[in-house]
Amino acid sequence: MITSATMATGRDRRQVAGALGCGCALAAAAVYVAINDPSSPGVHLPACPLYATTGLWCPGCGMTRATHALLRGDIAAAFGFNLFFPLFVGGIVIAWLAWLRRSLGCSPIFAFSRLPTWLPVAAGTGLIAFGVLRNVPGFQALGP
Repeated sequence: MITSATMATGRDRRQVAGALGCGCALAAAAVYVAINDPSSPGVHLPACPLYATTGLWCPGCGMTRATHALLRGDIAAAFGFNLFFPLFVGGIVIAWLAWLRRSLGCSPIFAFSRLPTWLPVAAGTGLIAFGVLRNVPGFQALGP
């Protein structure tokens, strides 16, 4: 017998639908980037707002090209476009999985619920240092 306590509420369904919809949108964007080379002159993707405004590379500059290279199987080129691409891609995947698990009523991923407090601070500091260094003369190899 199904009771109201065991039935998913409309809010629960909307939460799951939101997480799944976002996952589908991410997958569609990945397919688009895999098919269309962002370095090609005919492909028009949004430019980095910081680079378009100031000419400076942010820590995320080169991520679209890195994602294209990764989805094409060229891992060396992906690292060449953005050294921190595994951190960005891993963060997106982990955040989406945590959102999906929470919307399904599952417990958090144990390994990520017990992260030391210094780790996000260290990752943020590393990204800021990377963003600064890739704009310093002599460190052009860090640019996209």
